[in-house]
Amino acid sequence: MSLKDRLIKNSTIDLTATLEDSKIFTKKDMIPTSVPMINVALSGSVDGGITPGLTMLAGPSKHFKTGFALLLASSFLKKYRDGIILFYDSEFGTPQSYFSTFNIPFDSVVHTPITDIEELKFDIMQQIKELGRDDHVMIVIDSIGNLASKKEVEDALDGKSVADMTRAKQLKSLFRMITPHLSLKDIPMAVINHTYKEIGLYPKDIVGGGTGSYYGSDNIWILGRQQEKDADGISGYHFVINVEKSRYVKEKSKIPITVSFEGGINRWSGLLDVALDGGFIVKPKNGWYATVDRNTGEVRQPSMRANDIIDNKKFWMDMFSDTDFAKYIENKYKMGVGAIMENDDE
Repeated sequence: MSLKDRLIKNSTIDLTATLEDSKIFTKKDMIPTSVPMINVALSGSVDGGITPGLTMLAGPSKHFKTGFALLLASSFLKKYRDGIILFYDSEFGTPQSYFSTFNIPFDSVVHTPITDIEELKFDIMQQIKELGRDDHVMIVIDSIGNLASKKEVEDALDGKSVADMTRAKQLKSLFRMITPHLSLKDIPMAVINHTYKEIGLYPKDIVGGGTGSYYGSDNIWILGRQQEKDADGISGYHFVINVEKSRYVKEKSKIPITVSFEGGINRWSGLLDVALDGGFIVKPKNGWYATVDRNTGEVRQPSMRANDIIDNKKFWMDMFSDTDFAKYIENKYKMGVGAIMENDDE
């Protein structure tokens, strides 16, 4: 028996194997969403998507954080008809109608109310302990932003007004325990969190929860928002996904997503902005749009209004099939090997 085989045989860890046979380093299960630019924010590619691990959606109130999490959950259930969403709820601000909007069957959601971090930690570890790699489960936590620690609750009940110094430690403990199991057992998890502004001349958004939430995440989105108006007033919002951390996407990337009050998430939102940046579409002085042959500069399809493009499935499917637009997006957003090595050196 070779030394390699002896080492594998002597290991007390079931999943020990050579790198070429490792179940952990095989191609990650990737679950696409219906929104190409959401897939880009997750993986750097329009045909990518969710992978096992922790995705944190952070931002102020009313920034569609729960909506993005439910989109991911809906995509998971679309791929795995036998899948289950383990939904930990601390804010109770997600009515059943939200799940119906994203076509999530009620009987596919295990709803667990939580009141403090320790309660979440104990229950989630008990659940993960019983799961195997073939169990199709996705975890959603809504949210950790305002979740108290057990000590904070006990101090309030005892009439104490002392500062709670344990919350950040408990959150760090939670993510420290959960993170390895997500990859080992192929579990995607979406966690909703809050942000706060750092003190300084040019304050930036900081993800709440201390270093534990930051270090344990595979992806961190910080969500921004602008109002979208029509003749009758506000019709929706333009959100910007700021990629704060990712294992696949170039950090600090900004990905626009439009959500209207009537139609929900615009499936093709964000693509027009990228197509303009890449020269696939130009906007002449008359304010109308035109597609362009990037090699010759020849105008292919002139005189289109924004509304003719933004929500036009055929237009974007033709753009992907007839041009190298998808490859351009991947080159623009996806982290290459060189970037990964550079990040590791920092």
